Amino acid sequence: MTARERVLISAFVHLADSLVADYDPVELAQEIVDVLGELLPGTASGVLLADQLERLQVLASTSEATRLLELFQIQSDSGPCVSAYRTGRPVRIEGLAAERDRWVEFTDHASAQGWHAVYALPMRLREERIGAINLFAPGPGGLGDDDIAIAQAITDVATIGIVHARALADTLAVSAQLQGALNSRLAIEQAKGMLAEQAHLDMDTAFTALRAYARATNTRLIDLARTVIDRTADTTAILAHHRTTRE
Repeated sequence: MTARERVLISAFVHLADSLVADYDPVELAQEIVDVLGELLPGTASGVLLADQLERLQVLASTSEATRLLELFQIQSDSGPCVSAYRTGRPVRIEGLAAERDRWVEFTDHASAQGWHAVYALPMRLREERIGAINLFAPGPGGLGDDDIAIAQAITDVATIGIVHARALADTLAVSAQLQGALNSRLAIEQAKGMLAEQAHLDMDTAFTALRAYARATNTRLIDLARTVIDRTADTTAILAHHRTTRE
């Protein structure tokens, strides 16, 4: 068995284990992009879920860097992810220049950041669509068929889990729960910004510190974020744990 196969099997087991009744959608989304980063080195990825108005919102991304998040946000109105979400079919762009007439703003931004190939995979189960996963590759020619098959498999497992976790709910309840996940993301963004400002950290490092402390204390990431926002969290402990794990 290859190292990649071991990572893939471990990822499926971990994703299945994460999909309990009270799972955290934000944490699950971050697990997905982490796994994709391991399986597809050099790529960047993001999970975009549809809100109650069927607009795509960023739930998790490989990096918290503003430039990468801007690429995902641009696609909330127009781009490969919107197309994948609306049609339920994957979008595979091996060369961005060829698609410039179709998505001018998106292709210009992506090219300026050094990306050459883009893939958007729908999060779809039969006729139900809940979002899309976006992948960026730096090299000409992008990802191979096996790479795309792996990414789609991860996408499908996550989609099945999210949809089946709400199997007894109606469409409005599903939308409300997805909206709740998006609201959680906003709270995490706020907590991340507050911690970054307090400790003079960049946004990626602040997010890493929050997530690591949440795991170490068996606390949901959103619950920890809320304590940071209302200033009841022990930020000294969060930062101390971060420094310890880096040593």
